[in-house]
Amino acid sequence: MEIIVMGCGTSQGVPLVAHDNAGLDLKNPRNWRTRTSVHVMICGHHVQVDAAPEFRLQCLHNQIPRVDSFILTHGHADHILGMDDLRQFCTNQDGAPIPVYTTTWGTDRIQAIFPYALQVKRSFGYVALDVSLMPKKLTLPGGGTIEHVPLPHGTEDTLGLVFTDPHSGSKFAYYTDCRELTPEAYALGHRADLAILDGLRPARHPTHMSFDEACQASLKLDAKQTLITHMTYQIDYDVYTKKLAETYPKVGLCYDGLRIKLP
Repeated sequence: MEIIVMGCGTSQGVPLVAHDNAGLDLKNPRNWRTRTSVHVMICGHHVQVDAAPEFRLQCLHNQIPRVDSFILTHGHADHILGMDDLRQFCTNQDGAPIPVYTTTWGTDRIQAIFPYALQVKRSFGYVALDVSLMPKKLTLPGGGTIEHVPLPHGTEDTLGLVFTDPHSGSKFAYYTDCRELTPEAYALGHRADLAILDGLRPARHPTHMSFDEACQASLKLDAKQTLITHMTYQIDYDVYTKKLAETYPKVGLCYDGLRIKLP
């Protein structure tokens, strides 16, 4: 299984527009963060999780060859607005719709924003989406599985995802955009080979875990390696990497373009 961090920035991206971004070293490319998403290759199947407004550029930068399945974790703009750029992946498979899995809220948002894409017929040159509710356990071609738990995120829930490779047994937990991890999330992702957790900023936030809350959650999750994503400009890569080495040595930071291969 291989994971590509397509983007790891907050909903406004990093650095902020029309802002001094105090404390952020803009000479460090790892402090330039597009909106959050990941691409997972498991048993030969390509799964795209969320589509940021920069999705097209992320695909070019990371040389994404195809998208076989798509998961929308929730309907917020920074996770859904790039979905029209799935069109070339549809064209490359003779216009066939891409299977999309999401929540009821995510389905409503797709219907509101991309009504023209909701068609089962082949559509050359346009995006075509075959939308379904995410099952509790999704088995992919090749045998890889994705299980999900609901994570609290304001008035709606986010899909917390756990990928498992049936051959190696490696497990990847992806818990973005959440106020906290639930007991079910801890149980499903316990001792994962890799966990990527929402850790927005140093201060507490009403709908996201703070940086320290994410680090505390990593201890209970007990993953072999944990990375923080969905970060604001307040988290400088080098400064916080140094802090983590001293306080949470099994925790690190995501950066755009990071690739991780699990056994």
